[in-house]
Amino acid sequence: MPNFAIIGSGAMGSAVAKRLIDHGATVLTYLEGRSEQTIARAKAAGMVPVGRQELTKAELILSIVPPAEAIKVAGLVADISSEMQAPPPFIDLNAIAPKTMQALAARFEGSGIEVLDGAIIGGPPVPGKPGPTIYISGDTAGRSRLLEDYGLRIRRLDGPIGAASALKMCYAGINKGFIGLGTAMLLAASRSGAAESLKTELSESLPEVDRKLSRSIPDMYSKAYRWVAEMQEIADFLGDDDPAATIFRGMADLFARMADDVEGSRLLVGQLDEILARPDIDR
Repeated sequence: MPNFAIIGSGAMGSAVAKRLIDHGATVLTYLEGRSEQTIARAKAAGMVPVGRQELTKAELILSIVPPAEAIKVAGLVADISSEMQAPPPFIDLNAIAPKTMQALAARFEGSGIEVLDGAIIGGPPVPGKPGPTIYISGDTAGRSRLLEDYGLRIRRLDGPIGAASALKMCYAGINKGFIGLGTAMLLAASRSGAAESLKTELSESLPEVDRKLSRSIPDMYSKAYRWVAEMQEIADFLGDDDPAATIFRGMADLFARMADDVEGSRLLVGQLDEILARPDIDR
């Protein structure tokens, strides 16, 4: 029975852990300084809390944290593995830009630790369903095959470190960028008194768009705070010379506003809920 270590016990990290555990693996995690909610989630998934040095007993160490924490986690793993003769490989599975991934990998230079670039596309694993898909690049030795053996869907990319991160940036830019665009326009319609007409037109002429926004926007509220850094990473990925980078910096500001609203007045959320729940619209 292999040991995996997962740093990050949020909705995705704990669900990935449960998938591995359900297929017979043991999953170690480090919970010092984490919230009661995070600790409860990790224990409910069956993860085993250990001291940080014990994480190195795993065959693979996975990082599944918000983008802003990715470099910090890499530093932790580099530190605890520095004295080991054969440290376990480290797989970063966070939504970060290729240049952030390269900076992260640089933290391990001279350590002998094999660093792999990963990207998770899809929601947290759900019992009875095969997803999400985890893309891995830089895996010339096939280290990620062990994850396949324990229930995860792995696709290896031929490209070097940074290729999986680039794929994630492009996919998230389309998917989450679309949700951000829909949110912005629905709020604009609400402010200008055009919300009901917009919803009617969407349901008639773009029913698939209407259905996606009706599902995705409410689901976004609790995640908006995590999407802020991801939008900033996408902007960095595009670069200052690409005018589209400005779009994603704007998306970061939009999601920050939504995150503040969830924690505070909830006025914007209330506006969107009212628009999306109009009874005269056939979804």
